[in-house]
Amino acid sequence: MEYAFGADEAGRGPALGSMFVAAVAVDAAAAIPAGVDDSKQLSRERREELAAELRGDDRVQASVVEIPTERIDAPESGMNELTVDAQARALDAVVEPGTAGIVDACHTDAERFARRVGDGVDADVEVCAEHGADETYPVVSAASVLAKVARDRHVDALAETYGDVGSGYPSDSTTREFIRSYVEEYGELPDCARESWGTCEDALAAAEQSALDQF
Repeated sequence: MEYAFGADEAGRGPALGSMFVAAVAVDAAAAIPAGVDDSKQLSRERREELAAELRGDDRVQASVVEIPTERIDAPESGMNELTVDAQARALDAVVEPGTAGIVDACHTDAERFARRVGDGVDADVEVCAEHGADETYPVVSAASVLAKVARDRHVDALAETYGDVGSGYPSDSTTREFIRSYVEEYGELPDCARESWGTCEDALAAAEQSALDQF
């Protein structure tokens, strides 16, 4: 089936910075540039090139929604709820009533995820969801690229403020060291940190324990 729109996210798992969700709607499948793929499989340079092509094509409608750390840390919202809401808001900006599209499922129950996203879109559209949709459907790959480019630029801005923060992911030793050293120096997490993430909680706990040991 040829889908008229797609959505995907970037930055769901990092300990630092915002998550970004992008939606793309196209008049024709030919509007998607050749070589588009899951953004994780592309170099940053190639993502930037593809994003420019997508933005410069009148047959492509695109929207990017940012979910900042304060919303991510809010106790009343989980990542699934935030992702559903952001996909619905991004899709609202680009979809046409009566069209069908597919989103990358960020929940184990893809059918339920699709239903919730569809319920959040104001227009009467059909929303499907699949795990790994960014690897299978070009329109979702395009959304993946735009979301990742937005996340890349966001991390660049964090680096301008704080110095090298790495990728922001807990698995990144540069990110972990940045969080540890910042807490050690200032006694608190930086504003860009997701306070509810284990990596950040652990850094605070380690600093508090160190202070107690020195008392």
